[in-house]
Amino acid sequence: MDRLAITARLKEFWGKYKFVLLILLVGIIFMSLPEAGDRQKPEERIITEDVPVNHAQELEEILSQIAGVGKVKVLLTEAEGAETVYQTDTDHSTSSDSDSLRIETVIISDSGRAESGLVRTVTPPKYLGAIIVCQGGDQPVLKLSIVEAVSNATGISSDRITVLKMK
Repeated sequence: MDRLAITARLKEFWGKYKFVLLILLVGIIFMSLPEAGDRQKPEERIITEDVPVNHAQELEEILSQIAGVGKVKVLLTEAEGAETVYQTDTDHSTSSDSDSLRIETVIISDSGRAESGLVRTVTPPKYLGAIIVCQGGDQPVLKLSIVEAVSNATGISSDRITVLKMK
């Protein structure tokens, strides 16, 4: 075949299949893009990671902002600590001879190949009672405000919250 015949066949092929070739080229480009998208996932993971919270310190900071309270110390007693429930996969298979149940925790890994369980729910701790010692603890109005604030923040009933004056 000579050169003119080859170029004529290429033009004919291009004219007939140009849209298919363009779609194929766009598909190849899109297939290479997810690698760039994976680099953004660690930033999202940092935002959603659970940070252990000290509720007593948070209450101290908030209660000290109430006018007349002054310095504050808070002691919370826990009935149950915080509980993390992980997502599981369950596979139940039945055969003529036996039944089998397989339960596995779903494991996820990040770009650095660190593995962790997929968290389904986190239940906060349950508290039994609270003792609050503050400089303005002898004033009935402040005692009531503190008891209401702690009760609303922790779910402890008001009869299990004690407010005392700091020495």
